[in-house]
Amino acid sequence: MDIQRDSMEFDIVIVGGGPAGLAAAIRLKQLAAEKGSELSVCVIDKGSEIGAHTLSGAVMDPRALNELLPDWRALGAPLHTEVSEDRFLFLSEHSSRQVPGWMLPDCFTNHGNYVVGLGNVVRWLGQQAEALGVEIYPGFAAAEILYRDDGSVRGVATGNMGIGRDGEPTDNFQPGMELLAKYTFFAEGARGHLGRQLIARYKLDEGRDPQSYGIGVKELWEIDPAKFKAGLVMHTAGWPLDSATYGGSFLYHFEDNKVTVGYVVGLNYRNPYLSPFEEFQRYKTHPSIRPFFEGGKRLSYGARAITAGGINALPKFTFPGGCMIGCEAGFLNASRIKGSHAAIKTGMLAAEAAFEALAAGREADELNAYTEAFRASWLYEELHRARNFKPAMSKGLWMGTLLVGIDQVLFRGKAPFTLHTSKPDHEYLLPADQCQPISYPKPDGKISFDRLSSVFISNTNHEENQPAHLTLKNAAIPVDVNLARYAGPEQRYCPAGVYEFVKNDDDGSDRLQINAQNCVHCKTCDIKDPTQNIVWVVPEGGGGPNYSGM
Repeated sequence: MDIQRDSMEFDIVIVGGGPAGLAAAIRLKQLAAEKGSELSVCVIDKGSEIGAHTLSGAVMDPRALNELLPDWRALGAPLHTEVSEDRFLFLSEHSSRQVPGWMLPDCFTNHGNYVVGLGNVVRWLGQQAEALGVEIYPGFAAAEILYRDDGSVRGVATGNMGIGRDGEPTDNFQPGMELLAKYTFFAEGARGHLGRQLIARYKLDEGRDPQSYGIGVKELWEIDPAKFKAGLVMHTAGWPLDSATYGGSFLYHFEDNKVTVGYVVGLNYRNPYLSPFEEFQRYKTHPSIRPFFEGGKRLSYGARAITAGGINALPKFTFPGGCMIGCEAGFLNASRIKGSHAAIKTGMLAAEAAFEALAAGREADELNAYTEAFRASWLYEELHRARNFKPAMSKGLWMGTLLVGIDQVLFRGKAPFTLHTSKPDHEYLLPADQCQPISYPKPDGKISFDRLSSVFISNTNHEENQPAHLTLKNAAIPVDVNLARYAGPEQRYCPAGVYEFVKNDDDGSDRLQINAQNCVHCKTCDIKDPTQNIVWVVPEGGGGPNYSGM
């Protein structure tokens, strides 16, 4: 199909309107205003609006925001609830034990941080960017990277709209647009579709540890005012996961009797019968947790993969014609469960390097100044101190806790050793016949819920007559390998009920049914599929979840 696409040219194109992308755009415009120069900056985002796809805990460290917009309070930033108390609990099935405050490592103390709805912060950042003259286009998914003849990145093309399930244009067809730039920033978030291609093309991960991921499943609740304590931040480890599986919960009280609750499971888990979604639902029934939600109302639901490999797994994040910023590259600090401050900081550093290059008349080369600035920054020091956290916790709850205590409390993150991860998450899964099936209780519809009712309140929607954005390299592998060897783990690791094994009517054989309209864009399937047969590609822009207050 030969399609003619229009093109637009900018100085900088930014793919992704999250904290990293918007911080970069704001910083570019600030520098242009300071120098009295003109600079064209474009941000595109696949969500229906800025913030629609933003999902995080979130407790936000304001350090980078202080640097980007020092007067953020006067500008009305939605950071209203300062952390008032930290609690960390180890859970057994029927009891809990709280860690004394003096024993908590610095990564679990949050004095001076804020409990926020990160989507609200991102919407506010979008307003600041637009006020500075940044062109923002939500609802446009970057589907293709464009290259110059010399191999450098030239920009991106947005996806065609109005292509039917059969791959042919419908009456609503609109061709994609080419967005060309002197430098292109990629800020898609964890396991970005285009970021994966860049890492492979330029071999950006050579010599690095394989990236590690977790799947975070989250709900927003309004609870009984008598049980609400503004600024309370609570984390747990232990039950319902077994001691060999990395994971834990967060429960944050922020404002108007609302709490965010979630569970993170490391995607290097071994048992194919494990379901992160159902582990989360089970966690809420613990006697130390359930009382918070009794008499409350669940408002929203979402899920998203997070990068957890830290600085050991950080790829080279620059290449000819562009760079990766924020969680696209993997700057999240897993030990603190925080990435928004790192996203903002890396967006600023990349912006400063690109502005300097443009001022010198350069374009399409490599922004080495961004790498150098990162290595000289407080963020590098922070991530280096946290480098052993995920490799340590991957050794199991008790050994991991001991190692983290030695590393973070005894050595203050400056241990004379560095632990490493040797293989990607999908290689950890064991055959089903080597594992114990897990029996999960049925949801009660009050504290615990099923997947489909959860997806409903994520406001997820996709145009049904479009090509499936969850693609298979080989259509036979789900049944012949995944179901036969691993008991079909995709029907359990997906937190949205996208994957379902059903019987064919004619002969009773198994087949994989993909309910792509349920997809919340978490990327878990792209990461955990044991055969790496599932490839997540972007659907039409404007589709997916539409998170409110998350």
